[in-house]
Amino acid sequence: MHQGKFVFAQVMDHVVRYEFNQGVERRRGHRWMKRFSCWEQFLVMAFGQLAGRESLRDAVVCLTAHHEKLYHIGFRTTLARTTVAYANEQRDWRIWSDFAQVLIVQARVLYLDDPTFTLDLDGAVYILDATTIDLCLSVFPWAHFRTTKSAVKLNMALEAHGNIPSFFDISNGNVHDVHFLDRIDYEVGAHYVMDRGYIDFVRLYTIHRVGALFVIRAKDNLACRRLYSSCVDKTTGVRCDQIIRFTGAKTAVSYPEKLRRVKYYDLETDQIYVFLTNDLTTDATTIAALYKYRWQIELFFKWIKQHLKIKSFWGYSANAVKTQICIAICTYLIVAIMKKRLNIDRSMYEILQILSVSLFDKTPINTLVSEYDLQKVDDRVQKLPFLFDS
Repeated sequence: MHQGKFVFAQVMDHVVRYEFNQGVERRRGHRWMKRFSCWEQFLVMAFGQLAGRESLRDAVVCLTAHHEKLYHIGFRTTLARTTVAYANEQRDWRIWSDFAQVLIVQARVLYLDDPTFTLDLDGAVYILDATTIDLCLSVFPWAHFRTTKSAVKLNMALEAHGNIPSFFDISNGNVHDVHFLDRIDYEVGAHYVMDRGYIDFVRLYTIHRVGALFVIRAKDNLACRRLYSSCVDKTTGVRCDQIIRFTGAKTAVSYPEKLRRVKYYDLETDQIYVFLTNDLTTDATTIAALYKYRWQIELFFKWIKQHLKIKSFWGYSANAVKTQICIAICTYLIVAIMKKRLNIDRSMYEILQILSVSLFDKTPINTLVSEYDLQKVDDRVQKLPFLFDS
């Protein structure tokens, strides 16, 4: 007799199936395949992510080894690798991109008061960056990057509260990062933190006109005129706080408004940084601290590449690659949502490691993750592993 739910089914219970089905209908997900549903496709791919499988065949073999249990975790049809591969090739990858946005809305509410972000700001803070995922040129010739290799680029806006992806987009590796700014719906009063790769004053002026705020690192050859300076306390690291106007022939036209220029000396790196922002009221030290949070997205990219399956792909078409990346992000978000709802006091890394070997257990997840003492980490260890501990 079947008693209790398998761990994998408990994890998937955090998905609102009504919202999932709405997205499938909107993208006509069952247009080409009637028997193998989008939900079953998602279950296979999410299982592969949670179980740490190295290939699609690997994931399907592991599932079919437990064929008598598949009905209880949501499968209604016979599972075959070719069926899943065909679904990844044919079904619109935007189904999973849309579903990720649904999960993002749920996660943002849960992580709104997350203690990892300590700055006192009224609006949300988004960190923008991109990471390149290298591919083999002979296998993925469609992913144009360089003459010697292919790549896709994962562009992302990461919310500083809880390190939750807010919006993401996938493009070919040769598409410049700055084009990502054209695909973002900006929030009034929110801060957008970027590095120098996003300097385009036409696009930055668009952010300003919407009513959003940006913090971006300036290039060395910036042509500008100082209008006036504010008094600063150099013991905080701030070297100058100025209001400027651009004097370059193109930049003065592209961004005709006043802008703020903050120069900051970082004692840890022994380096001077110059920031540009349209936020004229926030304290200069806070502006510098905002840019420091940009490092969170670098660590997020490093983390997902290490712990999710987005470096070796289970299909060769653009649709299959994008499907795998989107479902990997969906899986991360589901676990992050579950972590908050169940008040699990473990890092995301520990949760994923426990789930990877327990997906067909029937132990309640709260009991499963609390059977052992939390990992004791030496305070002298470098800071990187702590970013996802909360």
